[in-house]
Amino acid sequence: MKHKSKRQRQEDFNTHFEEKVLYINRSSKVVKGGRKFSFSALIIVGDGEGHIGFGFAKANEVSDAIRKGGEAARKNIMTFEREGATIPHEITVSWDGSTVFLKPAPEGTGVIAGSKVRSVLELGGVRDIVAKIYGSNNPLNQVRATLKALTLLQNRQRALQARGLA
Repeated sequence: MKHKSKRQRQEDFNTHFEEKVLYINRSSKVVKGGRKFSFSALIIVGDGEGHIGFGFAKANEVSDAIRKGGEAARKNIMTFEREGATIPHEITVSWDGSTVFLKPAPEGTGVIAGSKVRSVLELGGVRDIVAKIYGSNNPLNQVRATLKALTLLQNRQRALQARGLA
């Protein structure tokens, strides 16, 4: 059996991720010659199997910001618990001004959520869920709150065993 180098394994791991541009912001700085524009990009990557990551990057060109954000997202991959096509339990998490509420739903419900949260959940492989966003509509804070909620999810069997009930 031929062994792969660490770089080859990393490339194999990164190739099957789907990348999505969630938000691009243009900001300007007024200088002597006029306005100078710069761009920031919020990118998420996921494989639909419970692995997801996000990257936020800034650059003077849109394409550079997207490329840098994609690289940052691939370095930032995390996994979360799923139960079939949904999540194991309800959870509410706040990040800065955004609060995200995630609730498992029966099979066939679909992803009922706002645009940013919907994108994160779909790329993560969750197909049946109800989500609600309260507070701020800042895309970066919504994504961070959603990812924090997903990382805090616990497997039902392990939680019961930890409490001595199973």
